Amino acid sequence: MRSRDAALAAWSAALAFVILGPLAVGGRYLLLRDAVSTPRSHLTDAALGLGGNAARATPQDWLLALGSQVVDGGLLVTALLFVALTAAGWGFGRCALAILSAVGRDAGLGAGLAGATVGLWNPFVAERLLQGHWSLLAGYAAIGWMIVAGLRLSGRRQLGAFAACLAAGGLTPTGAVFALIAGLVTAPRRWAWQLGLFVCAAAPWVYPSLVSGDGVRADPASVAVFAARAEPGLGTLGSLLGLGGIWNRQSVPDGAPWLWTVLAIVLLVGGLIVLRARLFSPPLGRIALLALCAVVLPALAATGPGVSVLGAVVQAIPGSGLLRDGQKWVALAVPLVATCAAALVSALPATARTAGAVAVAALPIAVLPGLAWGVGGALAPVTYPASWRTVADAVPADRGAVAVLPPGMFRTYAYGPAAPVLDPAPRMLRAPVLQTGELRVGGRSVDRVPGVAADAEDALASGGDALAGRLAQLGIGWVLVEAVSGDDGAVFPTVPLPGLALVVDTPELRLYRVPGEIATAGASPPERAGAWAAHLLWAAVLLGGAAAASPIRRSAARAVAADSDDDG
Repeated sequence: MRSRDAALAAWSAALAFVILGPLAVGGRYLLLRDAVSTPRSHLTDAALGLGGNAARATPQDWLLALGSQVVDGGLLVTALLFVALTAAGWGFGRCALAILSAVGRDAGLGAGLAGATVGLWNPFVAERLLQGHWSLLAGYAAIGWMIVAGLRLSGRRQLGAFAACLAAGGLTPTGAVFALIAGLVTAPRRWAWQLGLFVCAAAPWVYPSLVSGDGVRADPASVAVFAARAEPGLGTLGSLLGLGGIWNRQSVPDGAPWLWTVLAIVLLVGGLIVLRARLFSPPLGRIALLALCAVVLPALAATGPGVSVLGAVVQAIPGSGLLRDGQKWVALAVPLVATCAAALVSALPATARTAGAVAVAALPIAVLPGLAWGVGGALAPVTYPASWRTVADAVPADRGAVAVLPPGMFRTYAYGPAAPVLDPAPRMLRAPVLQTGELRVGGRSVDRVPGVAADAEDALASGGDALAGRLAQLGIGWVLVEAVSGDDGAVFPTVPLPGLALVVDTPELRLYRVPGEIATAGASPPERAGAWAAHLLWAAVLLGGAAAASPIRRSAARAVAADSDDDG
């Protein structure tokens, strides 16, 4: 088993290296749509999930803020992404072998390699990388390992593995839900333990939702915007069946999406024929039902009635906004697809099994070549101009918040990719950077949260001689103006800022100081203490679970006991 694990891990690491390509070789910083890595980030209220916006990036931002005090933030994100991709391939390979073993079917390394390749080299991974959802892939990786824990482990090791998977997947809220669903489907008798561990692992984003009053509710209009999208010629159901269909058509890799749908159908049909005798037996029956729900329910949610129902749900229930990105739930169909790929290899005669494993492992790569080398070069690292360091040095942590122009959370920079990217200012600066949470998709504005950030945007848009006083009352000590790409190169927005003092003037950034006394703003000390406690609880679940699940610790304990017996 150890040699098989080593081979699965090595193969997955090799594929992960090919996928990351430019980032793995060139280093520096990932800046693409929702993905932002910076040389260093800071433990602001936003990093703790506090503020008016939904805590979507906790404990991810907290972990990066701590880690970047020691290691360069760009290197840290690249390393975490590499580990997540390697763990995904390795985990789905192990998952496929565990399911086959549970239904009484012997499978060798070749079958595991086929399952690992399908689990790592597919449209879901490509589209999430292009959208910048690197931390969601940690939750994706947790799915396979959660199933392995439910089927192969017992006792303390099983609970430890559950804890580690829930916490590691819980870098983002959706990842923790991925792991929980996979665990409940695989080991339903352990539901109480899993729910308890899930609550502990989810504390970093549950706590901010509780202290924000009635919680942050998603904009119902966003449900239609983020619904699964039909690829040309496939329809929504066909796109989801091929593990694609992300809402943003700009986040689709080059190639023909229908090819992966055809491959998925071939693998599913062939594998289910091989496993037909045990199709309705646990755990295969439950895994198959999970896959069916993961494809059909998001397709239904993308219809007119589905959008209406889900819109009512996200408006009524705090935190239910994580349901609206329907395509991401197809991740839960991957265990069945990987198992079917492994089953096809295991069904071949021994003399043909090696060739069959090579063929099944090569097919996903052949039909999706656009995933290679940074998803067609899209994951090219960027280098921030020196002006960011100048501004970061000029803004202290204790003289008010920072308002940013132009308004909105996304920009296109001359030194970045052609795609819009999330503003790096909240991670670059020690002071809190105000953001309304507004997203503009297809000309529609969604998720704009009323509060100080929205009031600041309105004040900056209105201007006037009273601007400085109004900003000071709102607790804003600084205004950062960023040059964004335009038809004539990098241009600054033409917004008058009367009464503000220009303290940094560079070709990329201008920083203005708001004069006078700045009102105190931000979370209260008890709220920050509670947020720290929630994040430390998450870290304890992760580290404690990993220690309890480790076979190395148990082997060491047995060795110590044996030595004691010999000494006696």
